[in-house]
Amino acid sequence: MKWYHLVAAVAAGFFLGNAVPHFVAGVMGQSFPSPFANPPGQGLSSPLVNSLWGLTNILIGYVLVRAGRVQMSDRASMAAFFLGLSIVGVMTSLLFGEAMGNPSF
Repeated sequence: MKWYHLVAAVAAGFFLGNAVPHFVAGVMGQSFPSPFANPPGQGLSSPLVNSLWGLTNILIGYVLVRAGRVQMSDRASMAAFFLGLSIVGVMTSLLFGEAMGNPSF
């Protein structure tokens, strides 16, 4: 596996992990922070914007999974994918926790 496959796998985990809160909030009809809010990442975006942003993240994540050759049988690609999920999980819990009035610590 080449280094750029691992970078793509990390990015795939990041984008697919980021898709979850946006898409879920959107399909539940709830407002949620997004990069398109005012201020970006702190203000609330409409459910439609979040659904579309979540779907965009899923599409980008899928392309990166393919580019990164992420496979369950390849431990390195799965570790890189999990690293991306972990990064976005911690980062968004801190960012969105503050934006939603729920401090993480």
